[in-house]
Amino acid sequence: MAAMINAKDANMPVLTLSKVTKTFGSGHTEVDALKGVDFSVSRGEFVSVIGPSGSGKSTFLTIAGGLQSPTSGVVSLDGADLGALSDAKRTRLRFEKIGFVLQRSNLVPYLKVGEQFALVDKVAKRGVRSSNIDELLTSLDIAALKDKYPRDLSGGERQRVAIGRALFNDPSLILADEPTASLDSDHAYAVVKLLAKLTREQGKATVMVTHDERMAQWSDRIYRMEDGSLSVK
Repeated sequence: MAAMINAKDANMPVLTLSKVTKTFGSGHTEVDALKGVDFSVSRGEFVSVIGPSGSGKSTFLTIAGGLQSPTSGVVSLDGADLGALSDAKRTRLRFEKIGFVLQRSNLVPYLKVGEQFALVDKVAKRGVRSSNIDELLTSLDIAALKDKYPRDLSGGERQRVAIGRALFNDPSLILADEPTASLDSDHAYAVVKLLAKLTREQGKATVMVTHDERMAQWSDRIYRMEDGSLSVK
């Protein structure tokens, strides 16, 4: 499942935010969650956005993932302006191009690990690709978990499955929202190291937001978000 990238592709941003703002409320209740954010990430790059709770990190990530629209500015994914797409096309692009890894693994509790991936195939309306599932689970060192339910897994194992599910559609972009917040330090380090490794091996563009600065040590670039403003650390 590893993707080969050439030098030209590596230099072309997968995700670009240009002069992006996001305002909530109006009048005396108006809050500027994002203030003129410029950002880009290319294939093979693992980028972290750090900052305290309430700084705008989650708003940044949901806008980057097309889950909400900016008040102004442009968000482009693989050259497509998300703001110019219909809701249906934006939803489809998000499904095909973006893999999400969240603070909680959000695995379906009544499905075994292997069935979590088969569900993705069914949603995509294609045949279940058992060999691809087995290959991915092996690459993540979780093949032995294929027939286990989420309740039987440790927190670190659940996050490994969540990473695998995010990668299963072979997306261009991985967005990780506080993926280690519910883990102890050892499991947290292991999850971030795995994300960084897979990003480079498979030529993904990965953006991780985290309040824990220790988790950013494997990043190619680190940004800091403070009061809606983004700057290079």
